[in-house]
Amino acid sequence: MSDTALPRDIVLLVDDSPETLGFLTDALEEAGFSVLIATSGQMALTIVERITPDMILLDAVMPAMDGFETCRRLKANPAISQVPVIFMTGLTETEHVVTALEAGGVDYLTKPINIGELRARIRVHLSNARSAQSARVALDAAGRHLLAIRSNGTLHWSTPQATRLINAATGSDDGLDIATRYLSGWIAGRDKPGFSRETAFSVTPDSPAQLQFAFLGAVGPDEHLFRVSASNNRSDDEILRQHFPLTIRESEVLLWIAKGKSNKDIGDILGLSARTVNKHLEQIYVKLGVENRASAAVKAAQVLHGV
Repeated sequence: MSDTALPRDIVLLVDDSPETLGFLTDALEEAGFSVLIATSGQMALTIVERITPDMILLDAVMPAMDGFETCRRLKANPAISQVPVIFMTGLTETEHVVTALEAGGVDYLTKPINIGELRARIRVHLSNARSAQSARVALDAAGRHLLAIRSNGTLHWSTPQATRLINAATGSDDGLDIATRYLSGWIAGRDKPGFSRETAFSVTPDSPAQLQFAFLGAVGPDEHLFRVSASNNRSDDEILRQHFPLTIRESEVLLWIAKGKSNKDIGDILGLSARTVNKHLEQIYVKLGVENRASAAVKAAQVLHGV
């Protein structure tokens, strides 16, 4: 009774052969999976619009829409993009294996299918998918400003928070390219004698902000993880506070207003919500005796640059 109460992993089985569908369905259900059946690529696409499976077993050779095209379309769906796809086919040439993997498959089994091997591979890929999903959820929930660089110095991935922060701080939609150029230098020199791999280091691109990157470790052989933060000019903050009765946070907001940043950019840089930025602006206007951000920016510029 306890077994039936446990949630069962859902496997979507896509094959145009009734014999294969019957054989695999029996074997998978016996192994404790719930099985959905699609006899064509189009049917598979229709099913995933209503139900998200945990695993997809996909025949490569089918009429109308083959498995490769089906996989590409499945992976184009954000809700399905992270679901592992295992191809099943009698095709064994290297080019077919490559095509399957390039289409988004994680594995490739040749027919006739060995049930023991299939079950083992399903378990492994389900476990990997859950680990990856847990990591993604944790990163999104924490709002972490993280990015990863490959060993050749190119960008591997970046969280949305890190991308927004870097773009806002550099004042460029290509901020990641700027950051990656600096980090590639770190990657290139990481094995040199006397090079510190653990301490935080800063880069100052031609931008209003200083970006600081802290190396967190190697996630894999070709994935180097960094935390990114942005800091403004503290001496400018102090100057503004000496001239106006501002809090530290208000002086930071005013400084970025003087640099022409929008409320959204200021929020990204300082880690504030748009609503919080607006509340700080209201207090800044009162304390500076102005009515709008343009007048506040002028007053700040006069203090900072004597204009």
